[in-house]
Amino acid sequence: MMGPKQEAQAALFYEFSLEEHVPQDHLLRSIDRFVDLDDIRQYLAEFYSHTGRPSIDPELLIRMLLVGYCFGIRSERRLCEEVHLNLAYRWFCRLDLSDPVPNHSTFSKNRHGRFRESALLRHLFEKTVARCIANGLVSGQRLAADASLIEGETENKLIWGINLRSNANKQNSTPKGDWDRSAIDPVDAPRAVKEYLDVLDDAAFGAASEVEPKFTSHSDPASQWTAARKGPAFFSYSTNYLIDTDHSVIVDVEGTRSIRQAEVGSVRTMLNRIKNRHDINPERLIADTAYGSGPMLGWLVDRKIAPHIPVIDKAGRTDGTWSRTDFEWDPENNQYICPEGEPLKQFRRNYSDPNRKPTGKGVAKYQALKHSCQACPSKMKCCPKADARKITREEHEDARQVARDIAKTKQYAISMRLRKKVEMLFAHLKRILGLGRLRLRGPNGANDEFLLAATAQNLRKLAKIFPAPQQTRKA
Repeated sequence: MMGPKQEAQAALFYEFSLEEHVPQDHLLRSIDRFVDLDDIRQYLAEFYSHTGRPSIDPELLIRMLLVGYCFGIRSERRLCEEVHLNLAYRWFCRLDLSDPVPNHSTFSKNRHGRFRESALLRHLFEKTVARCIANGLVSGQRLAADASLIEGETENKLIWGINLRSNANKQNSTPKGDWDRSAIDPVDAPRAVKEYLDVLDDAAFGAASEVEPKFTSHSDPASQWTAARKGPAFFSYSTNYLIDTDHSVIVDVEGTRSIRQAEVGSVRTMLNRIKNRHDINPERLIADTAYGSGPMLGWLVDRKIAPHIPVIDKAGRTDGTWSRTDFEWDPENNQYICPEGEPLKQFRRNYSDPNRKPTGKGVAKYQALKHSCQACPSKMKCCPKADARKITREEHEDARQVARDIAKTKQYAISMRLRKKVEMLFAHLKRILGLGRLRLRGPNGANDEFLLAATAQNLRKLAKIFPAPQQTRKA
């Protein structure tokens, strides 16, 4: 028998509990156990006025941002809608059914204001790292570093149904020869342009390299024009991760220009910072060849950090003659020994003209005696086109040799497998958290997004390893 149409009648009173409607195995229940915001009001106290209209609770804004980055909700408008509709999100944000959700514009005002002035997002990230350390997820012995390109914020253009974002990206830029920094008026400049002017002397941005980028973006001039992905070039920033390989916990993160010098320099910054903040002094650092320059390896060896890093070595020859590695280094006598047993001593010369002296860029030259090379039976294998063999030795060659010796060990092979954990975190960042492209402009906006994303990844890691205990409901 077909039943009649049911007419819904509004009840006068409802008995409703958010706590009972959020599943016990929901990810936010596990994350909530590791979010400590008790000191946030005290931390921000000096950035709020003691008079005037009460502001939005900063804990609510931070909890909403964590929801957005944990679940890949990049749009703040959509985040407000999702928190309004989703019961689990309301429960995590401590909102009752009748509580209003803040307007999306509140995030921008607080992010560009008191959040950024107080470095709140850095404070939140470091508290999460401290929680990971307290729960035994970080030993601090084996750290790995790497960088990943994140495309900068650009304007989209839709013409005849085709998205021309990549073309608009280049069209909204200026060639390096036409970009005049002195013509920029800081008073009338947009926020991202002002931030660009502020970081011109920063080692992670303007001072990272003297080479000017091919194009400069009008809307975000601090971003880097790059074709590192072997495809169409684009403007981007780099997020640099320093992780503990025990459980892939991100112990530090730093945003930089997308060039090697800035990315390598950020590792030094992060290693110094974790030593000061968390007293972490690693036994080894694992990284790829981009970090294998002499100065970087020397910096690590001086701090008793074993460089599990492939060495950047351009001493090899392709013509079949002996390379520098075929010569034995004699540190006691400060000389090289060739395969035929002849010494190559450091080449010195007194120049009458001071302008002709060596530049002293950390490179020493070693040379064999001319008559020894002329009578050598292996001259054609050594220096067929020169009267005597010459070898250059860099300032940090000892540290480079330390890295070469480490590369022959079994521990190095293990380290190269562990290094993939950083790449997996970047894949998770882009595919699961949706951070394939930035929404905020400028160096500060990029750092804000990188810090929030790394905080979300660490919280998800804690929730995965330590899930919330299941509670049985009463019958």
